[in-house]
Amino acid sequence: MCIFEVIFIKKPLQKLSAKIGLIIILLSTLAACDAVKRVPEGRLLLTENEIVVNGEVNTEYNINNIPYLQPNSKVPLLGTPTRLYIYNWARPNLDSILQAKLNDNNQRTLNFWTSILSRKQLDQYIKFKLGFNEVLRDFGEEPAIITENLTKRSAERLTEYYNSKGWFNAETTYTIEKDSANKRGKIVYAVDTKRPYIIDSVKTFIKSPAADSIYQAHKENAFIKNGAQYELLDINAETSRITELMRNNGLFHFDQEFISFVGDSVNTNHRVNLELNIRNREIRGRDSVYELPLQVHKISKVKVTTDYGYSLRNDTFTDSLERDDHYLYAYDKIRYKPKRLIDAIFIEPGETYSDESRNQTLIRLSQLGTFRYPDLRFSEDPDDPDGTDLVANILLTPLPKFNLRADFDVSTSNIQTFGIAGGGSLRIRNVLGGMETLQISGRASIGDSRTAAGSNSPELFDITEIGADISLTIPRIFFPIRTGFIAPEMSPSTSFTTGIGIQQNIGLDKQNITGGINYKWTPSANLNYRFDLFDIQYIRNLNIPNYFNVYENSYDELNAIALNYPAQAGSYYNDAGNLSIPDGALGFINEVQNRTIGVTTTEFNDVVNIEERRQRLTEDNLILASSFTYYKNTRDNLFDDEFTSFRAKLEVAGNTLSAISNLIGLEENENGSSRILGVTFSQYVKTELDFIKHWDFGSDNILAFRAYGGIAIPYGNSNSIPFIRSFFGGGSNDNRAWQAYRLGPGSTDSPNDFNEANMKLAFNLEQRFTFLGDLKGAIFTDVGNIWNALDNVEDPQATFTGFQSLEDIAVGTGFGLRYDFSFFVLRFDVGFKTYDPALPNGERWFKNTNFANAVYNVGINYPF
Repeated sequence: MCIFEVIFIKKPLQKLSAKIGLIIILLSTLAACDAVKRVPEGRLLLTENEIVVNGEVNTEYNINNIPYLQPNSKVPLLGTPTRLYIYNWARPNLDSILQAKLNDNNQRTLNFWTSILSRKQLDQYIKFKLGFNEVLRDFGEEPAIITENLTKRSAERLTEYYNSKGWFNAETTYTIEKDSANKRGKIVYAVDTKRPYIIDSVKTFIKSPAADSIYQAHKENAFIKNGAQYELLDINAETSRITELMRNNGLFHFDQEFISFVGDSVNTNHRVNLELNIRNREIRGRDSVYELPLQVHKISKVKVTTDYGYSLRNDTFTDSLERDDHYLYAYDKIRYKPKRLIDAIFIEPGETYSDESRNQTLIRLSQLGTFRYPDLRFSEDPDDPDGTDLVANILLTPLPKFNLRADFDVSTSNIQTFGIAGGGSLRIRNVLGGMETLQISGRASIGDSRTAAGSNSPELFDITEIGADISLTIPRIFFPIRTGFIAPEMSPSTSFTTGIGIQQNIGLDKQNITGGINYKWTPSANLNYRFDLFDIQYIRNLNIPNYFNVYENSYDELNAIALNYPAQAGSYYNDAGNLSIPDGALGFINEVQNRTIGVTTTEFNDVVNIEERRQRLTEDNLILASSFTYYKNTRDNLFDDEFTSFRAKLEVAGNTLSAISNLIGLEENENGSSRILGVTFSQYVKTELDFIKHWDFGSDNILAFRAYGGIAIPYGNSNSIPFIRSFFGGGSNDNRAWQAYRLGPGSTDSPNDFNEANMKLAFNLEQRFTFLGDLKGAIFTDVGNIWNALDNVEDPQATFTGFQSLEDIAVGTGFGLRYDFSFFVLRFDVGFKTYDPALPNGERWFKNTNFANAVYNVGINYPF
């Protein structure tokens, strides 16, 4: 059994050796648990499966996972069967034990408990104890007890596996190595594969001439090759290939069951002669079965019902039209432009039937967001005497034209002690008759601010925010120049967006106006493109004097310097003896920059940096950018845990405005930068690369890796990157050992509230595994930092000057827990600063690797 003793120590442990000792004690205690507590006498707990293939111990996971009986799962790093221990803590037949103790015949026990608790309380206590016992059993894992039957079946399964790989004469024996004194055992499986069988020939017997013609035209793509070792997976892959081939070349009635392979390996000197048989379609009558040759079917007509409903199925159509052999019908009225609807249908009259065209049509019609899941049915054309023509019947059920959504939220934060927010959206489908979607959304909030927000208003709700957005999505490319290379099969769309937001008593009281046009298309299931023709954003700060109330760390640093010079800076102090906001802070900065107040060189540089950052964060921004994004993801579905994704984005801003400035001569500021409506527009080029790779080792054991790099280079009209376009480090989806915006730049120990820069490198490695049932665990390493490069920042600690700057890459390590609620994953991570570049050389490794300096992250879904 396990005995845990909890000791509370008032004095914190200061030395790493003490922490390591504590961990060793905990691990030793866990290791002392009795794993065989629930193993019956005379039985053995399986501790290991060892598979020896042709005299060599196998290390491949997929083969080691073949035996039916597996050892109890162990938590990585700890190496202990934690779930088995939890199961052992539960008492078997606890309900019977409790009932026996409290039986009316056992009056002494009953009187003892009822003297402490009422009978109702006692029943509740029993119910709780039984429930907790059941939870332990559910979270736990039964001991893996060795049985002769399962061991024999496992050996047979191993033989079957190697048979499927072409070793038809393989044999598997097993030995159980018993440690009866400790009720444990190990199973050693010995596999002798013997000589493999090689494919010598493949003969085909295809009854349908049409099917034979299609097969012969594409046989060079077969998975089965003469001279290759026999492989059942190749047989299965060839079966799928032939099925797909036939159904995409007109054989509408073809089914995978029509295919069979027969192999002859008797007296062939380890050679296999394969026969491929494809039979005809069988029609079962009342008293007989007869064959029909498989034939190539063509589409004769496409009929589309635009307002189908089950209750209307027997009604008469009141509206119809014909366009290019596509027939559109409606019980009420056809409300869609025929060309736009036909563009979403890839089944063409006169063409050969194809599963691919059928699936593309269903997917595209669903993507329009105008119809419920479409229904597509094929029937033989009664006008065709040969019975080879098909009519495609597409039944579309429209979604409601108008859809209204509303939400309401009550919140609290460091900005407001109490806030009420509400929002809503109105979606209008098929607004122009071409399956376009118009969405109008709005949001508004009011709140009560804290004094730190800089508000002295006596009103209860002194914070307000209001915004609105409008978007129009068109299911095609809307562009003045012909874009024939983007076919309708690529699911193209065009979006027009605009929005406005206004804040009061939040930060610097921003006004934000956005707008843009973007295009999306998908050349294949795993590849996406996005092109933003233009993305415009205008940000105006209305409450610049509130800067030092919002960015408190900058104020504290400035105030600490000013307190060193009470004689010179005394006129800028408030009644509390600190710099007043904003006049005192700005006056002191001005005096220092003019050398009126003599400060040290370090203090002077700090004041200059504070003022440069204030200017940067309080300036209004005008960004007019264009960007292109390439995204490829090999993931097939949500359950595919082994995949690769790559995203590349290139963004260019300010070139159009620069050309206009050169053409008409816009006004310039004191630095020679052009301005539009009094705002200096941004000009830069920005690129991002994001690579993700997941390896699936089975049993929910996933290794996930991410590499990210980005840089934004200002030029022309700008010498820095707008704050909203810059990079930051730290946070639950980045380096989890630092809070968001707290990492970097470089080796600086910046006190700023929000640290950002124009260059970033980030690498993440995470091992994910099952911890307890649906509760998953993870261990991770996060590496990366941000720097300034090719901009106006001159601090050598913050700038990237070459490969030597890579020594400023921060390293965070940690562990986490995840719980999967099916529709989302709740994530909790603990990150430790393993290598902190902000510390002096020689003190960067493991200096703050402790729980006192750890960062705790709560997030939704996986970080990458």
